[in-house]
Amino acid sequence: MRTTTQIADESSAALRCTRSSREPREGDWNRQEVGKAQEWEVILKNPWNDPPGVDASDRAEQARHANERNLKLVIDALPALVWAARPDGSAEFFSQRYLDFIGLSAERAVDSGWMAAVHPDDSSALADCWAGVLASATAGEAEARVRRYDGEYRWFLFRVNPLRDEAGVIVKWYGVSTDIEDRKRAQTELEHAYDRSFSALTASIAHEVNQPLSGIITNAGTCLRMLDAPSPNLDAVREVMRRLVRDSRRAGEVIQGLRALFSSREFAPEPLDLNEAAREVIALSSNDLQRNRVILQSELADALPLVKGDRIQLQQVIVNLLRNAIDAMAGVHVRPRQLLIKTAKDAEDRVRLSIRDSGVGLSTQNFDSIFEAFHTTKRGGMGIGLFVSRSIIERHRGRLWVTANDGPGATFSFSIPRE
Repeated sequence: MRTTTQIADESSAALRCTRSSREPREGDWNRQEVGKAQEWEVILKNPWNDPPGVDASDRAEQARHANERNLKLVIDALPALVWAARPDGSAEFFSQRYLDFIGLSAERAVDSGWMAAVHPDDSSALADCWAGVLASATAGEAEARVRRYDGEYRWFLFRVNPLRDEAGVIVKWYGVSTDIEDRKRAQTELEHAYDRSFSALTASIAHEVNQPLSGIITNAGTCLRMLDAPSPNLDAVREVMRRLVRDSRRAGEVIQGLRALFSSREFAPEPLDLNEAAREVIALSSNDLQRNRVILQSELADALPLVKGDRIQLQQVIVNLLRNAIDAMAGVHVRPRQLLIKTAKDAEDRVRLSIRDSGVGLSTQNFDSIFEAFHTTKRGGMGIGLFVSRSIIERHRGRLWVTANDGPGATFSFSIPRE
């Protein structure tokens, strides 16, 4: 009896022989000698034989079917509607995802049957675009609404590319249709938001310019009445004229600031004393403060470092925060309407300005959203002032935020880098 080593040596030699010659080599093993190795004997006799009844053409056909099956799985898994058309543009293939979406069978969708799922208002334009693509023999794209199986129409982006043979002749068109409904809705909402923003900005600009102009008209009328008196008080007239000049300058500064804010010129900050800017705003707002019975206190830090910023834009922020504080106290009748403007050195080489009111305060839920465009807590408010103010401060590489007071009211603060 041959040993296991001899059997293994013979099997290895037989395998090398059959690999090199691709000819079956018959061994002289038998079941008693080989035992469980009998299966080896069958393989070694003809390791490349196909199963009984299967020839090379059958094997190629099986491989082709396997490839088609795998390709179909890939196409159906793509997050888009895949389709193909003949050289003349008539559709001949739709992915299962496409057919499931439009609720049509492949037999009904081929040729031009798929057009039944296109929105009636878009079908003519889509057909014209497809005709243009066929005429130019180049890639193309178009947008149209497609009816889903449940009757809902959704926007799709159609894209198609030609497949050419070696001679450059188009043999097939392959296309992909992508759902862009969410993008379309976002675009529409953005356009509506732009319209609202433009209207709000127009109203805000009108308000900013109208305030000093109203002062000019009032002071001019007062001056004329005083001069018409039998014995005009010239000192009082001079004071009114100074206010008139101040308001005129203020109107010009507002216009210049708005132009600077919305112009495309490069932002060019300059050294600025934030205390001085705050004092100018306080002086300009004195009438509003008195009319609304607001008690103003200021705590402007001594030796405050200069900042780098645009004076007009930063004063616009202070004016807006001051006006918001006045409005927040409009409904306060049981306690004094106190307002505090404070400046201080901040951490990390920054300077901070805060405006503290004693109004009705804010809910902590509004702290993040209050700076968003069109968000307002005031009746009749536009919700644009704090949005623009934050944009200005961020342009100065700063931060604008709000905190709740220990007592009534809230405190708005901004900090910007020192020079």
